[in-house]
Amino acid sequence: MREPLATPVGAARLSALAPGWMKFTRPRPLKSVLETAMDRAQKAESIDTLKGVFEGAGAVVVTHYMGLSVAELNDLRGRLRTEGAKFKVVKNRLAQKAMNGAGKGAHDLFKGPVGIAYAADPVSAAKVSIQYAKDNDKFTVVGAIMGDQVLDAKGVDALAKLPSLDALRATLIGLIQAPATRIASVIQAPAAQLARVFAAYADKDKEAA
Repeated sequence: MREPLATPVGAARLSALAPGWMKFTRPRPLKSVLETAMDRAQKAESIDTLKGVFEGAGAVVVTHYMGLSVAELNDLRGRLRTEGAKFKVVKNRLAQKAMNGAGKGAHDLFKGPVGIAYAADPVSAAKVSIQYAKDNDKFTVVGAIMGDQVLDAKGVDALAKLPSLDALRATLIGLIQAPATRIASVIQAPAAQLARVFAAYADKDKEAA
């Protein structure tokens, strides 16, 4: 006597018996696969772009911009552009990946709604950012990355008080043509301040060579 045939079990029944079965056996739609690939490619491109920013900028000022309107952000970008600097809203995880090898202090700056201000000149972005934070309480300076150094907000404020590259060049040119009494007054400026400026510019010149 033949045994009765087993009753076929449908996909819905199998899914109910083993909830994970359908997830592992059903192929993903082509559209979903393509979107995932495009998302990965875009993330990789963003990381490469940020690597270029961190490597090429004299200083990268990290800020919080939550609450700023589109008009206010455009105003900030315009002020930075006038000084040869830029502003970019970033995703923290991508920024942290772009800083491969950076210390924990640098990574800790990237929390919350972050935008970065940067320029080849180490001082320009800091000057504009600090002034804008004074003009608009919705904009906050968190810190900055300058080469291997990580600055807190007070460090950025100190950086903003230093002369820009163009101002420093003008001062040096003026000193060449100045009388000895004027040169002496400049030499009496705080040595630490002058040393930091010259060191920062010297480092950038070495990288560009």
